[in-house]
Amino acid sequence: METLEFIIYPDGRVKEKVTGIVGASCLEVTAAIEAELGLVVNEEKTAAYFAQKATESEKATNQATFSAW
Repeated sequence: METLEFIIYPDGRVKEKVTGIVGASCLEVTAAIEAELGLVVNEEKTAAYFAQKATESEKATNQATFSAW
């Protein structure tokens, strides 16, 4: 499940946390929100940002061979 979490501090700072999105697509999801909020002072990328979605060619296949005996 994709979620966006916002913590708004008394001094006006906003902390944004994205979960459930793999790869750099989280930047596309948050771009419009960040444009409205103002200046981004800090950005920390999680392990999910650097992860890649598995493609069909990367999925492991298992084949069994049987002897003619």
